[in-house]
Amino acid sequence: MIPWSRIMLGIGVYIGRGYPRTGQYTLAGMLGNLPGPFRGRGGGHLDMTLRHPYEDRKLTFDRHARAYPLLDTFLLEELLSQVVAADETPRLGDPDGLTRVVGRLTQLSPRMTRSRLSAAVEEAWRG
Repeated sequence: MIPWSRIMLGIGVYIGRGYPRTGQYTLAGMLGNLPGPFRGRGGGHLDMTLRHPYEDRKLTFDRHARAYPLLDTFLLEELLSQVVAADETPRLGDPDGLTRVVGRLTQLSPRMTRSRLSAAVEEAWRG
């Protein structure tokens, strides 16, 4: 267990094993979104820097059988990063509050620009 107060600089969310050359998906992570034998295979990891003592940490997770759309991955990373940067991480432990935030985020369109999505994420968790 890692106390929320130790997490700094946000949290990166990566789908697939290892680190992708660009973006948030490795090749295996992208294959896991396609129909066929790779569907739902593999996993991913959360990448973060911790303080006291300073260290980089990579927390792995197994993949759900349902595909992880790129928008969902971006929204998760943006939410975690914003909440960490604002030093409001205890709010992530409030199931009712988190349910309200996720409900607001599910209404967002993948056609929105990155800056508008970031602003919408901030509005969702601050509102």
